[in-house]
Amino acid sequence: MTTSDLIGKILQVVMGLVIFAAIVGLLIFLMGRAPKKGRDYWQLVWFLAPAIILLAVGLIYPALRTTFLAFLDKSGGFSLENFVWMFTQPSAVRTLINTLVWVLLVPTVSTILGLAYAVWIDKSRGERFYKALVFMPMAISFVGAGIIWRFVYEYRSAGRDQIGLLNAMVVAFGGEPVQWLQTDPINTLLLIIVMIWIQTGFAMVVLSAAIKGIPTEQIEAAQLDGTNAWQRFRNVTVPGIRPSIVVVLTTISIATLKVFDIVRTMTAGNFNTSVVANEMYVQAFRASEIGRGSALALILFAMVLPIVIYNVRQLRKEREIR
Repeated sequence: MTTSDLIGKILQVVMGLVIFAAIVGLLIFLMGRAPKKGRDYWQLVWFLAPAIILLAVGLIYPALRTTFLAFLDKSGGFSLENFVWMFTQPSAVRTLINTLVWVLLVPTVSTILGLAYAVWIDKSRGERFYKALVFMPMAISFVGAGIIWRFVYEYRSAGRDQIGLLNAMVVAFGGEPVQWLQTDPINTLLLIIVMIWIQTGFAMVVLSAAIKGIPTEQIEAAQLDGTNAWQRFRNVTVPGIRPSIVVVLTTISIATLKVFDIVRTMTAGNFNTSVVANEMYVQAFRASEIGRGSALALILFAMVLPIVIYNVRQLRKEREIR
């Protein structure tokens, strides 16, 4: 496609959006002259219509089509072949195991570290500086974080200057450089560290705000009862911020299940480091296995859905209590 063709396509899209907006505006204007009873009904319909249409085109239709494609074999017939492949092929099974390891470690470790930082930083003098320092990785894209940490794990053969921080430390202590990103299974754990580094700042900010929201009367009452710092933390602070902990855990879990950029940037899923999102991309767009890619997308959706439902239920319970 030439540059002029691309510009023409963009202009067509822009003109279509302008025409659509003009039609909606005209209908809203005409509704303003309708009787009040009918006007309220049609205003509601037309104000919601654009969002419903975009939701149907951008979410519902792709989801239904992906589900349909997941049950088709290469010849176009209905089959469970894609799901059989997913749970029988060693590489696909390893991908599922890696994803489970990610979703078990990243939310747990990030939340624990974030809570520890929140408790420690709230009692320090340079609270703003420390919070900004810990939260800074959240401002970096996953691709940028992957590139940064790839330099940390960089490998060069023995006898050469090591530009990777980790291998430079190993050599400084008399060891031999290690191909960190090619050594299974430690490479998966090293990739997980990158995600933990990013998400800890998010956990720290949310939990720090929750801790500040605990009534001081409760803490003072616990102090008068003769409790030490650990007892106050366990019996007052943690129960008081439990809803925030649930939100942090579920949010990071969803982000972890969908992780793609870090794996793709650092290892491209090689050396047994692939996860579901990366394998979905590889199968659908690299290997032209649309059915397998769709099946992986369906499995990813099935893994995310229970977490979303649990999060919604917890938020509803919290609202009922309030």
